[in-house]
Amino acid sequence: MSAFKIEPILRSLHAKFGPMVTLRIGTRPAIFVADRTLAHEALIHGGAVFADRPPAVATRKFLTSNQHNISSSFYGPTWRLLRRNLTAEILHLSRVKSYSHARNWVLKILQNRFESQAKAGRPICVMEHFQYAMFCLLVLMCFGDKLDENQIKKIMEVQRQMIVNFSKFNILNFWPGVTKIVLRNRWRELFSHRKRQEDVLIPLIRARKKVKEERVKKGKEDKKDCEDEYVLCYVDTILALELPEEKRKLTEGEMVSLCSEFLNAGTDTTSTALQWIMANLVKHPQIQEKLLMEIKGVVQDGEENIKEEDLQKMPYLKATILEGLRRHPPAHFVLPHAVTEDVVLGKYVVPKDGTINFMVAEMGWDPEVWEDPMAFKPERFLNSGGETFDITGSREIKMMPFGAGRRICPAYGLAILHLEYFVANLIWRFEWKAVDGDDVDLSEKEEFTVVMKNPLQAQICPRLK
Repeated sequence: MSAFKIEPILRSLHAKFGPMVTLRIGTRPAIFVADRTLAHEALIHGGAVFADRPPAVATRKFLTSNQHNISSSFYGPTWRLLRRNLTAEILHLSRVKSYSHARNWVLKILQNRFESQAKAGRPICVMEHFQYAMFCLLVLMCFGDKLDENQIKKIMEVQRQMIVNFSKFNILNFWPGVTKIVLRNRWRELFSHRKRQEDVLIPLIRARKKVKEERVKKGKEDKKDCEDEYVLCYVDTILALELPEEKRKLTEGEMVSLCSEFLNAGTDTTSTALQWIMANLVKHPQIQEKLLMEIKGVVQDGEENIKEEDLQKMPYLKATILEGLRRHPPAHFVLPHAVTEDVVLGKYVVPKDGTINFMVAEMGWDPEVWEDPMAFKPERFLNSGGETFDITGSREIKMMPFGAGRRICPAYGLAILHLEYFVANLIWRFEWKAVDGDDVDLSEKEEFTVVMKNPLQAQICPRLK
């Protein structure tokens, strides 16, 4: 059973027994923390002790190439190498700026799709368009090329199939030695999904490797040719990595696992957050109007799109994004942490090898921190006396949609940029209204992320003539 499904039970247990609850799930005690102060003590002050991951179950171990990706790696040299590579090579400010053309390209794809549906007068089911647009962007950042629509859809299909079908394979993790005999057909199905994924992604990895080798031969390494349009992509950065503990380069299977992580993490969480934010802007037209007024104060009439440098002048936009992440975190729990030794947290002892889970949604909805926490009020982020809200939780955890501490999502800055850029441009270009007779339903359900149970449908009208 997923943590999302037992969340109501955990809520009642926390109300009865306090901020930390332990459940016996399998062979390891599973500890659930709902208190932001304890989360800060563990993740910020606890350092390396709380930074490990539990051993992966059999199916996840297979799909992550024996935990050779950033999110599941044990805390140690391999994790440091993989994370440092991502942050230094792809998430560095100058590199993020180099992908501005890609964001503009994807924005045009999204706008063209919406304009064609608006002309037809049909309501738009936005999520599929958000997912496709974000996937186009992440594919380009991962593989370095603007692939054609058929190629993108092929990659998207194998990634989506893996996500949609993942829960059905959970049963295989109970006594894997037995299930490999009793449920061998389901194991074969899992192997088949992975094979299809490798068949699609490995040729792209090899093609990029060939491009890189040809550039070396021609002496066109980075910065040697100002006219060269070559932009570094994620695959470029992992081709030459050498695992410090094993003294070898990554296998193609491990590269597939890293690329899959890159695509999924950047697509689903951002498109989910984007849908929740737009749903609230449809549900609350006064907030949408206030945001539009702020944009008009920054952007000149007739401008087709909002430039990225203009986003810094829009505090209400930033507040709207933060409120969306607080009220509707794409994941209600961060990935499980493991402790490397017996440790005291608050007045509780967390045993070595215990799995500890932090309840993200509960912290963002804490009525002791947030007045009227279930309401959508961007203004709550404007009353900080000019101080920038600390989304990392390093000073104090009030919400943690990206986690906190050493295992915080390394791409939180990029995610916020994407949300600001797309929300601002979608509000600038279109007026968003609820479909006649419909109220926007904010009920939740769990997929790869926590999404709208009834996906947002909206009636949109172009603002720019």
